[in-house]
Amino acid sequence: MPLAYYSRAATAEFWSEHWGSHSVATLLEVARRSPLTALIERHLPPRGVVLEAGCGLGQYVLLLRERGRAAVGVDWSLEALREGARTGAPLAAMDLRALGVRDEAAAVYLSLGVVEHDPAGPAAIVAEAARVLAPGGVLLLSVPYWNGVRRLSGPWLAREARRTQAGGGQFYQFAFTRREVRRFLEAAGFQVRSFHPYDPARILRGALGRARRHAGAAPPPAAPATPATDGGRSRGLLRAALYSRPALRLLGHMILAVAAKPAR
Repeated sequence: MPLAYYSRAATAEFWSEHWGSHSVATLLEVARRSPLTALIERHLPPRGVVLEAGCGLGQYVLLLRERGRAAVGVDWSLEALREGARTGAPLAAMDLRALGVRDEAAAVYLSLGVVEHDPAGPAAIVAEAARVLAPGGVLLLSVPYWNGVRRLSGPWLAREARRTQAGGGQFYQFAFTRREVRRFLEAAGFQVRSFHPYDPARILRGALGRARRHAGAAPPPAAPATPATDGGRSRGLLRAALYSRPALRLLGHMILAVAAKPAR
């Protein structure tokens, strides 16, 4: 069973508030630099419509269109879509469990951190993804990863979830193992090709923040200035270490599944 997290329900209102604290320009710049972007592009077919389901402000729709892709996005937060649409991105409001998209219309279905928020589980959304993908189409779907650190702290996480729920917390999301992701994708008829953990720094940042809050510590003082070349070299070494295979299996916050709808 996937681990459930409780805090506040991920409703349309929740996402409107969440995306309201971000800007399209900032998120687009982050996407341009993100290792996730290179991972996504590596698995895209040479042509065809890319449908991003749960696009938020639409930064990935914009980025892919910048790079020559026929990308469109759907979400259920009207406020997020309204903000994203100001950039000219083709975005529409839809329920991901019942898309207003014809059968087999898309070559790629992209979903980044979305299906885990359905308290009924991902089956309905993934079944719709299978419907709108053309035979041979590619599914790129990410969810929170039940990584090595979470496995080690599983009993504590489960206790915290029960405590939060008992205190009135609402379902927020699931975290999944590779086996669980494979199971729900194969149940919808997909052929799983590969898994790719990513975002290993998220858990470290969260742990450091919790430790500082618990200790009542002030933020650390700014580091002394160093030459740009040294700073760039250090960041490069840190990123290489965090994105090594062992570190990703231990710390990857999310995992991207690459799958295909069987060709006829």
